[in-house]
Amino acid sequence: MNKACKIYVAGHTGLVGSAIVKRLSLDGCNNIVTRTIAQLDLRDQKAVNQFFECEQPEFVFLAAARVGGILANTMYRADFMYDNVAIQLNVVHACYVYGVKKLLFFGSSCIYPRDCPQPICETYLMSGPLEITNEPYAIAKIAGVALCRSYREQYNSSFISCMPTNLYGTHDTFCQLNGHVIPSLIAIFFDAIYRQSKSVVLWGTGKPLREFLYVDDLAQAASFLMDQYDSPEPINVGSGQEISIRDLAGLIKEITGYNGEIVFDCVKPDGSPRKLLDSSKINALGWSAKTALRDGLQHVVDWYKVHCVETGHMQIDSGHIKDKVIMG
Repeated sequence: MNKACKIYVAGHTGLVGSAIVKRLSLDGCNNIVTRTIAQLDLRDQKAVNQFFECEQPEFVFLAAARVGGILANTMYRADFMYDNVAIQLNVVHACYVYGVKKLLFFGSSCIYPRDCPQPICETYLMSGPLEITNEPYAIAKIAGVALCRSYREQYNSSFISCMPTNLYGTHDTFCQLNGHVIPSLIAIFFDAIYRQSKSVVLWGTGKPLREFLYVDDLAQAASFLMDQYDSPEPINVGSGQEISIRDLAGLIKEITGYNGEIVFDCVKPDGSPRKLLDSSKINALGWSAKTALRDGLQHVVDWYKVHCVETGHMQIDSGHIKDKVIMG
């Protein structure tokens, strides 16, 4: 992949896709193709084929997906399954039909069994039951990994898959009810500051352990894998560091400047008790995460202040549950 190659980033408006576009631009790539969902619905096979026939991209980063938190995954299980499988089927098949040189598919750490050994090796995939709260999304992502592997085996297509750990960064969904844990906590604490609330209530016990990776580190890893990795087996991408949800909440509380109390609602679900990826495979190739958690959180909080709080675009909790479709 050189600077002149035509590169299609599917999902460029989302957390991962926007970071990849930024990374590629910094690397000097000047032929990046993108489409918003209004311009191209990746669930529409005919539209996807027309796009690939017209644009003829040489490299593809498949970061488009329907994503959401525990509530959205619970309420819209069929939608999460259908939309993600449809996106993957259409894009991967078009990559084969129109001769894409290399495809990188982004899976998720949630594809691994709920109670598999820690840290999680790539070989643990499909070795046990999934976490029920995100099962449809996980099954869809597993299908994407299997799809890439199958096209390699049958057609010798250079399609690879990576499994990122829990991600955070700018351009995320800062929604209290439906976002992932870090953007949700940032939104919750700023909302509490705005309302002058004396306490905030968080779901679960706060005991689960999670690993987090700054999305710009993932973008650098994605570019690295396009150049350095070509195997049918998925590869983990993580930071190697973990923190409890309780300690994470305390850290974000400190960075945002909220002075109230944190209350954990232990009746609500925790999700998986622990999720730490074994990233030794990608580390051995020469890549490792660079951004410390506190530094990354500080950057995201500062960005949120400028782009959401100070501009009046902060999302105040309305009790409405949404999910987000990143297809453009």
